[in-house]
Amino acid sequence: MKCEHCTRKECSKKTKTDDQENVSVDAPSPAQDNGEKGEFHKLADAKVFLSDCLACDNCVTVEEGAQLSQQSTKDFFHILNLNKKCDTSKHQVLVVSVCPQSLPYFAAKFNLSVIDASRRLCGFLKSLGVHYVFDTTIAADFSILESQKEFVRRYHQHSEERRALPMLTSACPGWVRYAERVLGSPLTPHLCTAKSPQQVMGSLVKDYFARQQNLPPEKIFHVVVAPCYDKKLEALRDGVSTGLNGARGTDCVLTSGEVAQIMEQSDLSVKDSAVDTLFGDLKEVAVWRHDGVSSDGHLAHVFRHAAKELFGEHVEEITYRALRNKDFHEVTLEKNGEVLLRFAAAYGFRNIQNMVLKLKKGKFPYHFVEVLACPRGCLNGRGQAQTEDGHADRALLRQMEGIYADIPIRPPESSAHVQELYQEWLEGTESPKVQEVLHRTYQSSEPCTDSLDIKW
Repeated sequence: MKCEHCTRKECSKKTKTDDQENVSVDAPSPAQDNGEKGEFHKLADAKVFLSDCLACDNCVTVEEGAQLSQQSTKDFFHILNLNKKCDTSKHQVLVVSVCPQSLPYFAAKFNLSVIDASRRLCGFLKSLGVHYVFDTTIAADFSILESQKEFVRRYHQHSEERRALPMLTSACPGWVRYAERVLGSPLTPHLCTAKSPQQVMGSLVKDYFARQQNLPPEKIFHVVVAPCYDKKLEALRDGVSTGLNGARGTDCVLTSGEVAQIMEQSDLSVKDSAVDTLFGDLKEVAVWRHDGVSSDGHLAHVFRHAAKELFGEHVEEITYRALRNKDFHEVTLEKNGEVLLRFAAAYGFRNIQNMVLKLKKGKFPYHFVEVLACPRGCLNGRGQAQTEDGHADRALLRQMEGIYADIPIRPPESSAHVQELYQEWLEGTESPKVQEVLHRTYQSSEPCTDSLDIKW
């Protein structure tokens, strides 16, 4: 048998135990090993099943399965309880970063505005014992800006380098893992090298923020609240570090649904609190998002930047044309009847598979593709947009999409803090440090031939 997103005939991840439907990574936590019964122990009962993630077949190794046991509420509560003990040598500064695609879930779940949901979530986390709560939008700014520059470079190179285009986005860990582990070397050169927002946020917290606080990276425990389970696998990725000190950028990922479960089970008294920033005492009340057909934003911003830099065209409104289905959109820049740029957004594995087949046959006409593993984008991550019986919660998703669409848009170029960080943290926009901290390389493997013959 195979899981719903598997591209091979047999999924080994579902055959490693006799319980085919419940391959759980809910291994004993350090708190259990030590017999620890902290005040949060009663809340730590959420389980994560490998069937909930989009990485399929042999993508999850035995070692990764063991490490995934630490990507849970139990490990989070273990740190909280250690911080409440007298041995200060074991205390860590607990930092939580919240993805912007998670906020509409909390707003819908608790019937609040996005700003109020952000403040409620921040206040709850701090009532647990979290020291700082950040928004990852600034990390997405860096990811988009670096993707913009890389696309322009690739466009100039594509006449000499066949695999420079199309450039495929790399912000979705489910898609990237699938490309690396299943599709292999024919596809990985097309992946954008800019790090994902989660990876950039890890560098910001474990390097920039750590130095601002005069703390070694190992004294910070960094948790990310995200809409999907694949972010847990991304946190384990080999070589995911700040690029400067060897520390892993993200220590634990909790899905929005896991955090909501903790909130619902808690009887703590909560006082709303403004989200922190990386810049001292400054509090940023506003919530921003990036432009786009869904919840990612790379396509719209890269398209505008490329149109201006390559052809001197200023694009205000972007027209998305849905083609074969509602999860495959096309955007073109035309002048005098000639198509100058052809971009696409491909969401869900069915569209990804069609894209891969056409790319291998040399019949793929696009310069750039925004690729997301989840149909309808990140808001539909399985860590937040599903019912208790595991099915997609369509009504909740529609509500979240409406909430997200109402969030004001801020172009990444307009952020003064981003420009400040480029100069103070990264020593300039084109420095070697930018390449070291904000970019990555990919694992290269032989592609699985079976995976390209599936009929969707």
